[in-house]
Amino acid sequence: MLPAALAHLTAADPQITVTSSEGTTPTLIRALRAGSLDLAVLTSRPPHRPFDGDSPRLHTETVTDTELVVAASSTGEFAGRTTVHVDELVDAAWIATPSSDSEPLLGVWPGLPGRPRIVHSVRDWLAKLQLVAGGFGVTTVPSRLSPVLPPGVNLLRVDGAPPEIRRVLVARLSGHPTPAIAAVTRAITSTA
Repeated sequence: MLPAALAHLTAADPQITVTSSEGTTPTLIRALRAGSLDLAVLTSRPPHRPFDGDSPRLHTETVTDTELVVAASSTGEFAGRTTVHVDELVDAAWIATPSSDSEPLLGVWPGLPGRPRIVHSVRDWLAKLQLVAGGFGVTTVPSRLSPVLPPGVNLLRVDGAPPEIRRVLVARLSGHPTPAIAAVTRAITSTA
């Protein structure tokens, strides 16, 4: 979403300069509260509770909901398919982002029974997707990634399990936003 939002913002409000920083949800929330970030794009899992217990609560605006799917090699075990049953994923080779105390394991299908077989632990999305394209494993991605997938990667919906929906939100401190913060928020929400 970021490149499209920045392009929209540049066309609508060229005087606004945006810098961005990637981080985990807890890191971004701390940065918002510390004043080192004005806005954060975050995701939440159902039942979409507040991100933290601090007061005042963060102001959040829903951008979109996105379904998680499995990215698999177009020439591998799941070639030519559009769906996979969750039971078929139990023994799959997974490409995941390392987990931390503040963030769960990202890349393995949520709620997968048993202990996943993680063959590659990578933070970078491009590296993860290139590993998938090379047939070295599967990973979970938001369906919104479909327009930017590298060649050799197919997306599979998961049968036999409830849909995994993630909500994308823009968060900021409570209060009336500055015109620049409002413009950046509009650019993000309009590109979703």
